Amino acid sequence: MDARRSFSTLAAVAVTLGVAACAAIPPEPTATSIPPEGDGPVVAFYGDSYTLGTGATSAAARWSTIISADRGWREVNPSVNGLGFINNRTVFGEGDLPSIIIAAEPELVIVTMGLNDNFAYERRPDERDRIREQIGIDLQRLRDGLPEARIVVVEPFWYTDERPDSVEVIIGWVREGAEAIDADFVAGASRWIEGRPELMAADGLHPNDDGYAVMAERMDAELVALGL
Repeated sequence: MDARRSFSTLAAVAVTLGVAACAAIPPEPTATSIPPEGDGPVVAFYGDSYTLGTGATSAAARWSTIISADRGWREVNPSVNGLGFINNRTVFGEGDLPSIIIAAEPELVIVTMGLNDNFAYERRPDERDRIREQIGIDLQRLRDGLPEARIVVVEPFWYTDERPDSVEVIIGWVREGAEAIDADFVAGASRWIEGRPELMAADGLHPNDDGYAVMAERMDAELVALGL
């Protein structure tokens, strides 16, 4: 892929444990499953509201689009508010995000999932094994469906300074899943905007434009370190 050109400059959930879906902030971000026209490489993003861009003033301000525009990538971003490997997920198999991403035939896939599964972990202890299993299933499907693609799995984002024990547990499961499919793993992403309330949108759950800009800068540096 083309070398980086320098640029200038949580999936979030409801407040109560009874509802684990991300709150949307106008304008509603746009999910895309068809690569835009062009000559650049197709890059797909598998994530939740932090990758969809909820809280940004426009899709152009989300970290995935900042990076894609800067690098000349054709972005496929079907990310969903509140989505987890099992949390807020109604479709498994044909028609779910992994299958949509595989159909786009990207050269690179960036996975940023797991934040919302913390709420399933805390609320439904009997499903903890299922979270771990589904992480492996999703990542293996991506590898099997895209054997020539490079896959980068990012440590799940987090949205508050308080970190329940589940955060580190799920980070470990995601790392394990990445290693199992020989994917690159980006560590530390759960702390990229930690302790910086000025980077959060009015809902207190999602990044604002400045927050997404910081995430883009940090992600860009990690991708460069991976040779991307």
